Amino acid sequence: MTVLYRLDASAAALAERFGAAAGSDPWSGGTIAPGRFAPVLTAGREFVAGPARPGQPLRLIPRLWGVPPPPNASDPARGVLSVRNADSPFWIGNLRNSEFRCLVPATALMVWGRVDPATGRRRQHWLGCTDQPLFAMAGVWKDSEVPSFALLTTEANALWRELGHHAMPAILPDDPGARGTWLRAGWDRAGPLLAPYPSSRMAEV
Repeated sequence: MTVLYRLDASAAALAERFGAAAGSDPWSGGTIAPGRFAPVLTAGREFVAGPARPGQPLRLIPRLWGVPPPPNASDPARGVLSVRNADSPFWIGNLRNSEFRCLVPATALMVWGRVDPATGRRRQHWLGCTDQPLFAMAGVWKDSEVPSFALLTTEANALWRELGHHAMPAILPDDPGARGTWLRAGWDRAGPLLAPYPSSRMAEV
């Protein structure tokens, strides 16, 4: 699973690309690691009293990558980076409530390759989408002492399987309608968006 990603775009560029309000976000681009803040796009009720209203605009919000784990976790200090089971009781309430879904923008994802038998080492591969250089992944946010988010995963496509992985982040299609569905629709419509991104539209960058 991805443990690093890049977002080589400013807050202003993100706002323009996704039709959001950038606010005062100072993001200017860079690499994002677990436990670091990164911009996400939300149409939820953050900073707005009461439930989300129809037509509420997207907002660019800084959040920490890694949700505090459940109380029974073996390492309570290690944030949960990804959602592997969307039906888990830990996630189901947030995912079924569209207000807690978010878009996580990126320009490239890091994935480890298989172990090289000659060196015993694994190489980093940075993958991007050829049809959308600035793309959005499906995310979900939670609120605790620190506002945080996690990435949704799905079955790996052929490219990720070739590198030795069974799952990959859920990259959304380059379609405003699909992004709107993830942010605002019921789970019966949003859930099917968690599908492997076509290998033919991904390449090393």
